[in-house]
Amino acid sequence: MNLFETVKACVPVPDAAKRYGIRADRHGMALCPFHKDRHPSLKLNPVYYYCYGCGATGDVTDFVSRLFSLRPYDAAKKLAEDFGIDPDRQPSRSTPVKHKHPLTAMFREDERYCQRVLCDYLHLLEDWKERYVPKSMEEEPDERFVEACRMKDTVEYLADVLTVGSLEVRIAAVKDLMADGRIGALEERIRKMKNDERGSGINVKKGYEAG
Repeated sequence: MNLFETVKACVPVPDAAKRYGIRADRHGMALCPFHKDRHPSLKLNPVYYYCYGCGATGDVTDFVSRLFSLRPYDAAKKLAEDFGIDPDRQPSRSTPVKHKHPLTAMFREDERYCQRVLCDYLHLLEDWKERYVPKSMEEEPDERFVEACRMKDTVEYLADVLTVGSLEVRIAAVKDLMADGRIGALEERIRKMKNDERGSGINVKKGYEAG
């Protein structure tokens, strides 16, 4: 093994993130250090990371390289030094090793696409629920506030399924979302709503600008 392979075999991404001060929740989600993140959008998997907000992705060496503005080789050396790894020794049997991801490239792409759109929609709903809350009981609620109240829990549930669900459940969820262009239609609707609000002079929050 070379230095890169040894480091990747020995150091899971969540361990590196924790070592360098990035806290993740029980679902492996954290505030992304690579953009101004108000809601946790960085998913820390054992062998790779992915941000649903800014699209940053890669393995543990890429993560440290980007975090500390280091060249990849220097990032690998830093990991080896910080985790006490001897680059000349093979990882022991007890050392975590990288396993091949069980999903096909096409499924991973579809899953990430669904996660990104759902995350974007969730940020939009959160903004609507806060921005358009009725000022009084007599006021007719704005349709966007109604939609936020009706859809927020469902979208949060779907986002959680695609983050922590079993493989079988995630495959079924992605298949359902991709069916008949449903997720694509949602993405287009989100884009149209953002454009309409910008055209109306409404200050669109950066929290859902990624879409």
